[in-house]
Amino acid sequence: MKNRVFILVLLLLFISLGVFATNPSEAGKVYVIPIKGEINRATHNYVRDILEDLRDEDVEAIIFEIDTYGGLVEEAQKIKDLIISTNIPTISFVNNKAISAGVLITISSEKVVMTPSSTIGSAETIPNTEKVLSFWRSTLRDTAQLRGRNYKIIEGMADKDVFVEGISTKGKLINLTGHEALEHGIADFIANDVSEILVYFNISASSVEILDEGLGIKLAKFISSPYISTMLLIFGFIGLVLEIMTPGFGIGGTISLLGFGLFFGGNILAGNSNWLSLLLFVLGLILLAIEVMIPGFGLPGISGIILVVVGTVLAMNDIRTALMSLSIAIIISALVSFYLVRMGYRSKLFNSIILSSKIEREKGYSSSENFNHLMDVEALTLSELRPAGFIDINGEKFDALSDGEFIQKNSKVRVVRVEGSKIYVRRI
Repeated sequence: MKNRVFILVLLLLFISLGVFATNPSEAGKVYVIPIKGEINRATHNYVRDILEDLRDEDVEAIIFEIDTYGGLVEEAQKIKDLIISTNIPTISFVNNKAISAGVLITISSEKVVMTPSSTIGSAETIPNTEKVLSFWRSTLRDTAQLRGRNYKIIEGMADKDVFVEGISTKGKLINLTGHEALEHGIADFIANDVSEILVYFNISASSVEILDEGLGIKLAKFISSPYISTMLLIFGFIGLVLEIMTPGFGIGGTISLLGFGLFFGGNILAGNSNWLSLLLFVLGLILLAIEVMIPGFGLPGISGIILVVVGTVLAMNDIRTALMSLSIAIIISALVSFYLVRMGYRSKLFNSIILSSKIEREKGYSSSENFNHLMDVEALTLSELRPAGFIDINGEKFDALSDGEFIQKNSKVRVVRVEGSKIYVRRI
């Protein structure tokens, strides 16, 4: 009897252990990674760091929640490579829109889910030159084929010359709603939230964790966008101009420091550059300041311009965008400087290199010496006059002109006419 009771207890114990072993709480987590706003290097770094952290964890799936108008194609391609290379199941959840570079990120995942009101498409590159567009189309086509999507439709989102019967209009880019994407095989499911996605794909998860972007990432993405970076450069240069035009350190210097500080700080946080770009930029400004204090234009000025341009380009990591932003900032700053000068603003620095004093006749100044008192005075020529030469009047040397004839050296002459600083003589 005791043996039977013992065996029964053991059976109950094993059954209990089996129940706990299959408890859903032992399942891995599901992580939601939002990809929102502009896609730039900060976005890439954010996704890369998360995927590296999750590589050795027990993860059931990663859901990329996408809501973007696009951004930098190069960074979208890097994110695509990260998604494809991970061994964790991936799902793209288009919660609103996946435009431009967002299309590539969306189709990189193994599964694609859209909300009923979401859209996907308009993936044309800027600039849309034949070389750039051809490469972009091949990237989209390769990714679509890898994931079993209709690559013609995906290409039609990037190139308006690609026509897909029944879907696109000639000369127009393809854009699909959530239901249209499902109908044509671009999406696998229509869902309103993450919980519906988990149920549809039969994913058991111990928890769902949203890995939202931190404040630093959000700030870096905002600041490192080309439009904001250009505005910060403009504020930086205008502040610098105001500081030069006004005595002491004031609001101009504060604006300049904030503008340049946020510009370089944001791009460094976004991963676009490092401290070298800031160092080169500051060194360039110092050399330009030295050039202003030295007459002429030489090595410090040329070196300063080069370093400012190089520092800005390195900070933004895109030559075309950087040069455009820098050009706009310099032009606007020059216009502000011109306006301030017209308004009468002068700095001590400008006053030290610009001749601003006036020589007025009322104060006793004259543009030339008055020789009227020498009329009819006799003199001796110190040189030949052909017609110009030198004469001696009471031991003082003067420039003189012959009044129409050649006069030899050591000849006696008389002053017959004075015109300003010109003394005319005639032989006696």
